[in-house]
This record gives sequence, structure tokens and C-alpha cells, in this order.
Amino acid sequence: MRNNIVYSGADELTYEIREIVTVAKRIEKLGVTIAWENIGDPVQKGHCVPSWIKEIVRDIVMSDDSAFGYSPTKGLTTTREFIADQRNNAGGAQITAEDILFFNGLGDAISRVYSNLNEHVRVIGPNPAYSTHSSAEASHASSPHITYRLDPANNWIPDLNDLRNKVKYNPSIGGILIINPDNPTGMVYSKQVLTAIVAIAREFDLFIVADEIYANIVYGDAVMTPLSDVIGNVPGMAMKGLSKEVPWPGSRCGWVEFYNTDKDTIFARYVKSLVDSKMLEVCSTTLPQKALPKILSDARYHDYLAINNTLYNKRAETVYQTFSKIGGITCVRPHGALYATVVFNDGVLNANLTLPINSTDIKGYIEPLVATSALDKRFVYYLLASTGICVVPLSGFNSDLPGFRITLLEMDDDKFKSNLDTIATAITQYLVS
Repeated sequence: MRNNIVYSGADELTYEIREIVTVAKRIEKLGVTIAWENIGDPVQKGHCVPSWIKEIVRDIVMSDDSAFGYSPTKGLTTTREFIADQRNNAGGAQITAEDILFFNGLGDAISRVYSNLNEHVRVIGPNPAYSTHSSAEASHASSPHITYRLDPANNWIPDLNDLRNKVKYNPSIGGILIINPDNPTGMVYSKQVLTAIVAIAREFDLFIVADEIYANIVYGDAVMTPLSDVIGNVPGMAMKGLSKEVPWPGSRCGWVEFYNTDKDTIFARYVKSLVDSKMLEVCSTTLPQKALPKILSDARYHDYLAINNTLYNKRAETVYQTFSKIGGITCVRPHGALYATVVFNDGVLNANLTLPINSTDIKGYIEPLVATSALDKRFVYYLLASTGICVVPLSGFNSDLPGFRITLLEMDDDKFKSNLDTIATAITQYLVS
């Protein structure tokens, strides 16, 4: 073309969680049944939405024509008032309906939060990083995402010295991202760690972004502390949504709660830019906003969450018991979200390791791919070609730690355990090949 129409941050837009599907689909066409462990969609994995939630949605659709229309730009007033009341009744930071902005899912929110930043301002995030955040932030800055370390040898707890030093010596950093509970590790931030992160933000005059989409998916002995409980007078925001816990990922319904916009004029102007940006789109989807207060206030909802979390806790323990016995890897038991992460220990991977592939066609397809792949991605491709199990390499989460992420979502107990056992056998076989 006469002009280069590609913007400078385009190469930073990667999403391995879905990109690996292309490879898996090709292998599927060659005759392999795929076990999809790459994406956190409870519905796809067989989780049934309760009939009473479906009835709420049905009744709105049948009786309220306004559910088919536009909502106000920020979101339905009654829904935002409901959320604000819930937040305020829990204590901590107090907000009003005007401090809430709806988006078409948190993917939309994440994109706008970074794209509306000054191009010279960076937001530091965890390593491993959820790739929607890391890619959007890196693309905004046309530069690789800056991260602080989550330590697998210390239950994935953030390295606060690493975070503080990177903030101190990189003046372009204007914000800190936390994902709590964390994706991909399943770690739940303790109140003590959150308080320390808020103190760093206060010291260096930063804002905080807390992705809390899994706030109600916490199990075992973990306690989820929301950002609102510890933020004090520091500017920040919490991202929330319906996609994982209802679950209703197809609703594309997420929202952001803004804290302390009255404490900093620059932060307030930035928040206004997000609202103005959303105004150009008009609004977010109306139907799930209508349903949200009815679902979350239903007396059955608390028990529903408890049943799901009991299941995820059982799955987390099974994952830990399966992988913790294998030499050469580290697996920390998750306590929140829908995932578990396995890390290969230093030095155990190399470019000569393989798994047997029965089909010559599949082997011919995979071998050129693994030749140029990161070492953990090499294992993931071999696992896919050899067993049909599709996981996500940890390098796809903007991480220098080699490993992979699996989900806790398979509803069939026998199939879930069989998949884990197959992966465990493949790891052992791979490391001695």
C-alpha cells in the first residue's frame, strides 16, 4: 500500500488461549478427538445454568420490551444503584451509581482502560499475566508489557520487592494491575499483600486496576479481599462481571467500579475519558443489566455459588495430588478462579524432547511448528498431537516461566481425572525422552 496502515502496537496483540485452537482444529481434522482445556468457558465444558436463572431472563424477555433497547451510556441506573448499594453495605470504599460504568464484557473494559491512557504511561502487571491485559497494555505502549514476579516457589505470592523496585526505577509506570483471584495461577491475594501493593501505589502516586472477575469463585481456606476493602484514598478501579460465576460469558456484561475519583483530578479526567469513549459506542448490552439485580439478589444464588466452589475445590485438590508427585515440575494448589498452572523446573526442558505421534500426517504438521517454538509451547504441541489434550503454554501468558495452564471446568469426574492422568504420564515420558 502507499502508506503503512498498521499501527505500531499491532505486533503486541496476542492471545494464545484462542490462537492454539487453530492448531488443535487442524489436528482434529486429522482424526484426533480434542479435549479443550484451553479456555475458561464453563458453558462449553458442560456447566448447566440453573433453570431459575433462565426463568429470570425469560421473564424479562417476555415482559419488558425495554430490555431490547439502548441503556444509558454508563448502564441502567437501577442496576448501578443496586451494585453501589451492595458495595457500600460490605464496607470499605464507598461509591455511587455514577462511579460505575458498564462494558460489553471485561474484554471491552480492558481494551478501553489501556487505550485511553496517555501513550507514555505504563501499567505494570503480574507475571504470569492474563494475556488480554498484557497484550492490550503492550499494544497501547507499542512496547512489551512490564511485569512483576509471581513466585511459584512461594505459592505464587507476588514478589513485592520486585514490584517496588520496578515502580521506583521506571517513572513511566503510572498504574499497578492485580488479578484477584489470579488467572492463570489460581492464587488469591491475601489482605496483607494487597495492603502492601496499595502502599506502593500511594508512595509513588499511582492508580490501581483490580480485575476481580473471579471474586466469587474462591474455595478451600482462601479468603477473597476486594480492592475496595484496602484501597483507602488511592485512586483505583475494580473490574467485575457475570461471565464466570453465573455463568453467562455470552452476555458480554462487565462493569468497572471507580474509587476515589474525588481525590485526584488527573484520575478523574481519565475516568471521564472512559465514559466519553463509551458514549461514542452509545451503551453496553441491556438484557444482562436487567437480569443482574434479580439474579444476584435471589436467595438461591449464594447456595449456587457454594455448590460450584465445592466442585472447584475438589478439582483443585485432584490437580494438586496428581501433579505434585511428578519430578521436574512445580504445581501450586489453586484456591480461586477456574485454573491451575504447572511450571517446569529450571533446566528440565530442551529442544530435543518429544512425545510419540502415531499419525504421520500429524507428525508432519507438528514437527515444523515445534522447531521454532518456545520450550513450553513445544511440550504443549507435542501433548496436543500425541494425546489430543489442548492446554495453553505459560509463555502465552507473557511469562518467562515455562509451563502450561489447564482448567478445572470438566464436569465429568472420570474424564477430568483421565485427562490429568494422561497429562501426568505425558510429562514423565517427555522429560525422559
